[in-house]
Amino acid sequence: MEWLHSIILGIVQGITEFLPISSSAHLILVPRLLGWPDQGLMFDIAANTGSLIAVLVYFWSDVVALTQGFFRTLRPGGFANNPEGRMAWAVGWATIPIGVAGLLFKHHIETLARDPAVIGTTSIFFGTLLWWADRRGTRSRGLDQLTWGDAVRIGVAQMFALIPGTSRSGVTMTAALFSDFTREASARFAFLMAIPVGVLAAGLEFRELFHLSPSLSEWMFMGLGLAVSGLSAFAVIYWLMAWLRHQSLVPFAIYRIILGLVIFILVL
Repeated sequence: MEWLHSIILGIVQGITEFLPISSSAHLILVPRLLGWPDQGLMFDIAANTGSLIAVLVYFWSDVVALTQGFFRTLRPGGFANNPEGRMAWAVGWATIPIGVAGLLFKHHIETLARDPAVIGTTSIFFGTLLWWADRRGTRSRGLDQLTWGDAVRIGVAQMFALIPGTSRSGVTMTAALFSDFTREASARFAFLMAIPVGVLAAGLEFRELFHLSPSLSEWMFMGLGLAVSGLSAFAVIYWLMAWLRHQSLVPFAIYRIILGLVIFILVL
């Protein structure tokens, strides 16, 4: 890799991780379109870790409150008057499906699912679903009305994010919108769900990373990608939360559909 590659790919990861347009699709496609060699798993791990740090920093007060609320639920009567505790359990329940699916289908995800035709298909299909959910949902519910059933449904939807082109934030927001949550509430729950998923993924990936024994230059490239990704992701989260208070997700759905069509044109 070159330094410029690390910077550009770090920005791409940071921008696309939390926008509902699929970071994995862009990290696979950008090097191909620019004629660069694939950056490899190690760089993707570093860039994803940067995004995880960004969401932890942005939602730090929520993370602290949910952690404290969770431990209160372990006491007798701990769920009473404890919305933070119930939310912590909801995030945990919603994380189980993707954790199980990731372990079962890891090999297929890392090989067959990196096909541009797969990315084009998922971009168009899930982009259309996002548009439909944004138009159809009543947007009448807040996170204080989240039920265990909602958490499980959104968690099951999150499994599809293992396929490049789907977008983890996009598919979880889609499921939340179909359950009539507001756009802002949908995004907040999607971002909170990203934390345990990111921690679990980082743990598994870093275990593999140390088996690969990166060189000093590779560590430097990964460190740069992590820093750039983290800064970009934090800015995007801040902007998107403000955007969703007054605007729709339709522009992102349109972008996804156009992206999928462009991919098919390039493939053909």
